[in-house]
Amino acid sequence: MVIVGAGECGVRAALALREQGFAGSVTLIGCEPHLPYERPPLSKELMTGSDGPAPKTIATRERLDEAGIRLFSPAEVRSIDRAGKAVSLSDGSARPYEKLLLATGASPRRLAIAQASRRTVYLRTYDDALAIRGNLVAGLRLAVIGGGFIGLELAASARRRGCPVTVIEALPRILMRGVAAEIAEIVQQTHAANGVHIRCGEAVQAIGDVGDGVRITLGSGASLEADLLIVGVGAVPNVGLAEAAGLGIDNGIAVDATLATSDPDIFAAGDCCSFPLAIYGGRRVRLESWRNAQEQGTLAAANMLGAGEGHSAVPWFWSDQYDLTLQIAGLADEGVETVRREVGEGAFILFHLATDGRLVAASGIGPGNSVARDIRLAEMMIARRLHPPREKLAAADTKLKALLAA
Repeated sequence: MVIVGAGECGVRAALALREQGFAGSVTLIGCEPHLPYERPPLSKELMTGSDGPAPKTIATRERLDEAGIRLFSPAEVRSIDRAGKAVSLSDGSARPYEKLLLATGASPRRLAIAQASRRTVYLRTYDDALAIRGNLVAGLRLAVIGGGFIGLELAASARRRGCPVTVIEALPRILMRGVAAEIAEIVQQTHAANGVHIRCGEAVQAIGDVGDGVRITLGSGASLEADLLIVGVGAVPNVGLAEAAGLGIDNGIAVDATLATSDPDIFAAGDCCSFPLAIYGGRRVRLESWRNAQEQGTLAAANMLGAGEGHSAVPWFWSDQYDLTLQIAGLADEGVETVRREVGEGAFILFHLATDGRLVAASGIGPGNSVARDIRLAEMMIARRLHPPREKLAAADTKLKALLAA
């Protein structure tokens, strides 16, 4: 078994192969010089921690060795020979495979107008995070393009380090992708209370370095200067290998419900692939989330061993900003009606219902873990395709566990 990509998904798949009894060769190929590490802390704890920054490893060298997993890192896979069933590496060597998993992840979407700027950066890797952290000293003027999760998490981290921050978002509000307006408003108010200046509905027309800083010119004609600009406008799936090998591509490497590509001996999982979600009528989606990477790594391993299991997990996302935690189960845009439930001081959950009253998503926000338990119960209700009564969802004294049992 060969796995290309040593991130959360790839490592989870490698370990799952062993856990499920596979005794043959397992090769894990990663392009970075570090041991496999988790990405969520890069925009949060790694930016703000007082201790010397270090990546949070997914698996130590000892654990990989104990499991008999051979890690090639740093190594780059140049091509896939589907007929010969082998991958070619940049050092000229080749690794044969019986089954191949592509867990190649995604890369930050680049802004063409920022190519010439030396003061514009992106966050994806641990090395990117180190470079950004090294600049975040008190008083540094930071501009962030993109009002999504990454941009806002970095804005919150920079404020904790004493940096003035301006966030520029082209759309009418922040978190337009998959987050309800009521929750986005709470997030924006929290950022404003912590000194972040958010400018929505502002397209960026030009980016250019001026002295030791960068000038951002907006479509309105206004401009602002910063010492550093972070671009966080989404990610694009890494499909180059798959595309060159002739595999199907559809907003990522196209896979079926078992995560198999158009080649039955090649699977894809995690940020790089799009797949059908049965609970939403086979809607094809691509998810960029920590838990999806874990779940699909485990599922891919089972199916590489012939299990033939379909993907059935409910999408789940989270973001920590200041003392707030936002959690979403399901896809909120599948809903046409929203029911609000108060779950404590400063915390609430929005239940998103389809036209027939089926619960299709739940979005919650509040301090700490105040919404975690109810979001987990809602996730289970979504998976069971339940139609809970609206008035009971809204009533704070109704136990969601009772609705699930009913």
